[in-house]
Amino acid sequence: MIKLSSYINFNNNATEAMTFYQEVLGGELSLMKVKDSPMKDMFPAELQDIILHADLTGDNFTIQGTDMADSDVQDFIGAVSISITLATKAEVQEKFDKLRQGGKVKHEIMTFFAGTMGNVTDKFGVRWNVFTDEQ
Repeated sequence: MIKLSSYINFNNNATEAMTFYQEVLGGELSLMKVKDSPMKDMFPAELQDIILHADLTGDNFTIQGTDMADSDVQDFIGAVSISITLATKAEVQEKFDKLRQGGKVKHEIMTFFAGTMGNVTDKFGVRWNVFTDEQ
């Protein structure tokens, strides 16, 4: 069995973003600051309060993230979308409405040949596809 998860590099707002995703999706959230990690002595004082590793795990998903800068990632923020597949149109509407708060809607929820879907970029710049096969 393969379980795929996402890892997001945030711009010093991992705590806010991951807490928001927990409110939208549920799950158990774990946040580790640099100063609380076994690697703390490897980092300068100005990085001690940022999130080294965040983990939000639910029954069928894992979203991980960090505030650690990665010069290779900055140019690609938003280049990947996270897709959520839900059981009903009502669930799609609920999650979509939460994710759109402070974000930007690319496509409003619509029904098409494969089901019902909407696309939104959340307030943290992460793109989401919210889908159900219910028409």
